[in-house]
Amino acid sequence: MRGYFAIGAEGISKPMNLGALMRTAHAFGSSFVFSVGAAEKIRHVYRSDTSKTFEHVPYYQWDTMDDMALPRGCELVGVELTDDAIELPTFRHPIAAAYIMGRERGNLSPEMIEKCAFVIKIPMKFCVNVSVAGALVMYDRMISMGKYAERPVTPGRQISKRELAAIKRTEK
Repeated sequence: MRGYFAIGAEGISKPMNLGALMRTAHAFGSSFVFSVGAAEKIRHVYRSDTSKTFEHVPYYQWDTMDDMALPRGCELVGVELTDDAIELPTFRHPIAAAYIMGRERGNLSPEMIEKCAFVIKIPMKFCVNVSVAGALVMYDRMISMGKYAERPVTPGRQISKRELAAIKRTEK
């Protein structure tokens, strides 16, 4: 899989939520994790991250949106449940992306949405926990960016390497 990604949250206030997001980001291979305008108690996040992500993946804690320093070419992707957001199953992820989630019991600020190159939404009836939403976005990125072959037509069946090679030959 080419490219890289990062994930973070704006205005997050619960260390356990950020810790869960960090653990999940670490598990999915995130290049870095970040927060913008996090509550003061977020500084205790290291106690809630049992995988010790901070020892393996950089964590950037920016106080304001103006403090954000994303790498050149990295596109900011907001994750927000709005009518005009792109539905996640139809979204083509940028090669270099930083996904930003909204705060608990709140939304991304209008200023943050304005800063985003794209705003996506997970098609569901209502918002879920920030770490669950982050996991869904990272999972979608992984499966849609070509890390795995197409799923087999037959339910529950994995395509063998030989069958996959035959399929690729017929597609040419």
